[in-house]
Amino acid sequence: MNLIKTLATISGMTMLSRITGMVRESLFARAFGASAYTDAFIIAFRIPNLLRRLFAEGAFAQAFVPILAEYKNQKGDAATKVLTDHVATVMIWAMLLTCVAGIVAAPTVVYFIATGQSANADAYEATVRMTRWMFPYIGFMSFVALSGGILNTWREFKIPAVTPVLLNVCFILAALYLAPLLTQPIYAMAIAVVIGGVAQVALQIPALTKIGMLPRIGLNPMTGLRDAGVRRILKKMGPAIFAVSAAQISLMINTNIASRLAHGSVSWLSYADRLMEFPTALLGVALGTILLPSLAKANVDGDSAEYSGLLDWGLRLTFLLALPCAVGLATLSVPLTTTLFHYGKFDTVSVAMTAKALIAYGVGLIGLILVKILAPGFYAKQDIRTPVKIAVGVLVATQLMNLLFVPWIAHAGLALSIGLGACLNAGFLFWGLRSNGTYAPLPGWRLFLLRLTGALLLLAGVALWSAGHFDWIALRAHPLLRIGALALVLTACALAYFGALLASGFRFRDFRRITA
Repeated sequence: MNLIKTLATISGMTMLSRITGMVRESLFARAFGASAYTDAFIIAFRIPNLLRRLFAEGAFAQAFVPILAEYKNQKGDAATKVLTDHVATVMIWAMLLTCVAGIVAAPTVVYFIATGQSANADAYEATVRMTRWMFPYIGFMSFVALSGGILNTWREFKIPAVTPVLLNVCFILAALYLAPLLTQPIYAMAIAVVIGGVAQVALQIPALTKIGMLPRIGLNPMTGLRDAGVRRILKKMGPAIFAVSAAQISLMINTNIASRLAHGSVSWLSYADRLMEFPTALLGVALGTILLPSLAKANVDGDSAEYSGLLDWGLRLTFLLALPCAVGLATLSVPLTTTLFHYGKFDTVSVAMTAKALIAYGVGLIGLILVKILAPGFYAKQDIRTPVKIAVGVLVATQLMNLLFVPWIAHAGLALSIGLGACLNAGFLFWGLRSNGTYAPLPGWRLFLLRLTGALLLLAGVALWSAGHFDWIALRAHPLLRIGALALVLTACALAYFGALLASGFRFRDFRRITA
């Protein structure tokens, strides 16, 4: 398998998801701006999303994929199919109970996660109502996570990468056509979440059927719990939940803090987060998706050189592509924010506040992406305890940084704490992989970083100089001109960066990598 070709394929699919996500966020900003009710939706959506990332995409994927790869490579498709049937049965029943409990306990959950919402009775009621509507989303996405683990192990990366597009399309259609029909327009977005969840599940079924791995859901979850493979996954999920929960708990604490700041703070962070997630998904998520099954196979084969080589390739590619994105977010925060969001109810105050959060996210972007590359180095060896210990320490450090940064720069301090915490997390993960002998850097890193530094300095200079020629706020009256100006600036930045790399001796063919 050509990893660069596979990465390009996944990134292309992810690009489609992120482009539709940008359209969705732009329409959301135009229609709703940043207010107590946009905060209400974001908080309500974040609650099932927290559980999805915690139990489905996070802890479950980290525990499930290495064991699934082991079954596939050592025990054959028949045993693997039985394992997936039992895992799916246990997961679906567990998620059903979770959804029922979440719907019943929604008022209490909302109160503890966003205490600031209780100061506005109408916004609090809207948050509770939308939380109840959207709680089944976790059940839908749990099945999608199961499907993604199976398809990625079978090297079928396209469907998992393109699946999020369906949710974005539902959001876009709801904002355009459903919201104007409702007394409270924001409820249209909650309805879109439910419909989007159903659509994403429906997309998985043909893909799983094609490879003969569509799970059969049993009526008795105890049958699945008696499976030795299921028990191994659950045992691995315990520490994994702590590892993933550290980041998610930090996010929830930050949401709570933001809900007690100025109205719109949760929304400003969300808009900035959407821009930050563009490079995170295109590179970090895509690389992590490729690396985990490839590392798991190298571990099963006992090929330590391949294992270390895969990590080295992932790290170099991350530095090559993530650092210019971080520089771009920091230097072009206002052009990006105005061009994408500064329409309708999204005013100049929201531009300034979102841009501040975006700069803060840019500082820690490299850490956020590196964690997605380095963590699979532990998960593929079924070592989840080490990332747990690191994540818990980072959680404490992040909240200590909040005490320092939030009084100083308000909501932007929350973004800065998350980014710096991710850098700290990545640093400890790297040190762990080096100290236990799992990763040994290949030659050439010093020259690589020297060339990269020169190109990044040139990129920053070109970005600041070219963006300074335009009045981005005034161009609101001419959106096509503003889009063209941003495209011109981004083109100049790309030519400067990659031109500098080529001039210094970089050859991109050196990043090609083939695996079995």
